[in-house]
Amino acid sequence: MGDIIRTARAILGVTDLERSRRFYEDALGFVLTERDDDHLYFRGYEEHVHHSLVLKKAEVPYVEAIGFKVRSEADLDALAERFQREGRKIRWLEKGTQRAVGRALRVEDPLGVVVEYFAEMEKAERLLQRYELYRGARMQRIDHFNCLVPDVQKAYDYYTGSLGFACSEYTATKDDRLWAAWLHRKPNVHDIAFMNGEGPRLHHIGFWVTDPMSIIHACDILASLGYAGAIERGPGRHGLSNAFFLYLRDPDGHRIELYTGDYLTSDPDFEPIRWDVDDPRRQTFWGHAAPDVWFSEASRFKALNGDGLVPLKPPTLEKLKPTFVL
Repeated sequence: MGDIIRTARAILGVTDLERSRRFYEDALGFVLTERDDDHLYFRGYEEHVHHSLVLKKAEVPYVEAIGFKVRSEADLDALAERFQREGRKIRWLEKGTQRAVGRALRVEDPLGVVVEYFAEMEKAERLLQRYELYRGARMQRIDHFNCLVPDVQKAYDYYTGSLGFACSEYTATKDDRLWAAWLHRKPNVHDIAFMNGEGPRLHHIGFWVTDPMSIIHACDILASLGYAGAIERGPGRHGLSNAFFLYLRDPDGHRIELYTGDYLTSDPDFEPIRWDVDDPRRQTFWGHAAPDVWFSEASRFKALNGDGLVPLKPPTLEKLKPTFVL
């Protein structure tokens, strides 16, 4: 099957590297490991590897890939064999073709999401206890991805059945059709979530921070630097996951979530939590209503072969904008 460990990195296309650097490093407090004329490589203070976020100079914003770490090179080969048997489009990137990353396997999943798997990344200094360096939101590590896809049931079946993900929580309609699902490999609420919507698109990347006050402090920093308008939703608390959250839009419109306070899911007899799609507490236990763009805007995936963007498909379930507080 291939032993997938956790959410590991994302590669985003951005139109102005210096503008993006100011937002991610100066305002949010990401650690800039390295940069060149075309890339910025960021990590959190807890992370012991070169990066978890790559920003790549581009003509238009896009998502090149979302990435998972696997246990070994043999797991990459096992995944490649599985994908080829399934008739999936794959692409190998040999070691040395990407900065700091070993051999990597990219695939277009059954929903059209472009996913990368790798086992090796160069090490970097872990700054967890270098408190004198902390700034912004005091970003610790990458936590999860959330994707809009046209068929959540199809995504759920594939990721749990073929890739060994487990479900922590899910949202269903009154006739028990799957509206959204939160799936994990590491022992917290999710490494990837799928929500009903036009897709495939990346709704957001979640980054873990130490505590709710880090999020409040980040709001103060953002406002003081002129980025108050980047705050899209929150702060608030999710019903799903129990996490304290803040959603932001970066200068290119990519959505970032600051996230903390979810829970342990490692017990083998843990039972997924069901939420009704009409329950007002599922997305926001408390907080203000989400803006319309939170339901309609998300980042497009670049095609696996680099030729244009992955085509979008309409959702199989009716696209609803809830009228209650989210």
